[in-house]
Amino acid sequence: MTTRSVLPRWARAARLPLWAKAAFVLLVVLAVVFTGLSMVHRLDDMFGSETHDRSGPALLKSVRDLSRYDAAAGNYQVVVDLDKDSKYLPDAVQGTRTLYIGAGSVNAYVDLGRLGSGDVRVNDDRTSASLRLPHARLAAPVLDTDRSYAVAKQRGLLDRLGDLFSDNPGDEKAVRQLAARHIGEAARDSHLTGRAERNTAEMLRGLLRSLGFREVNVSYGT
Repeated sequence: MTTRSVLPRWARAARLPLWAKAAFVLLVVLAVVFTGLSMVHRLDDMFGSETHDRSGPALLKSVRDLSRYDAAAGNYQVVVDLDKDSKYLPDAVQGTRTLYIGAGSVNAYVDLGRLGSGDVRVNDDRTSASLRLPHARLAAPVLDTDRSYAVAKQRGLLDRLGDLFSDNPGDEKAVRQLAARHIGEAARDSHLTGRAERNTAEMLRGLLRSLGFREVNVSYGT
C-alpha cells in the first residue's frame, strides 16, 4: 500500500538540498538588488538631474618642439567583438561580451629634424638642390570619442554585482585599446607612409622652386 504525502508545498520545499536553498536565496537577493537599482534610475528620471562642471584649469606640464611634417592622414573604422569567459562558470553567471564600434585616425609624417649636414646639397649658383629625407613614419592611432561607441554589452550576474562596487562600472578600456591596435594595423597595411613621402616630396619641390631652384631632387633613405 502506497502512501501519498499530504504535506503542503511549502513543507515539501523545505526538504530541498542545502545547495538548492542557497541558490534560491541568492536569486531572491539579486532580484531585490536589481529591482532597487531600477527604482533608483526611475526616480532620477522622475525628478531630473543636473550636471555641473567643477573642473580646475588645465596646467601646462611640458612643451616640446616639433620638426615633423604631417603629410597624410587616414580615417578608419573597426568593429570590435571582445568576449571574456570564465573557465568554470557559465556566461550568465560570469562573463562579459562587448560589441564596440571604434573610429579613429592615423597620421603619417616625415621627421625633418633628423636631417644631417650631408642630407641637403645645393650647387654653387643655387639652381639645383638634392635632399635625402628619412622614411615616413606612422603616429600613434587616435580614437575619435564622438564617433566611437558600444553597440551592445552582455554581462553575467557576478560582473553586474561587481559594477555596483566599482569606481568605473562598465569600463571600456580594453575594447578601446583593441580598437586602436586594429586601426594601427590597418594603417600599416594601407601604405599610408608611401603617400606621405610623395606628398612631402611635392611640398619641398614646390617650396624650393618658389625660391628660384629649377631642379629639385628628393630621395628617401638613411
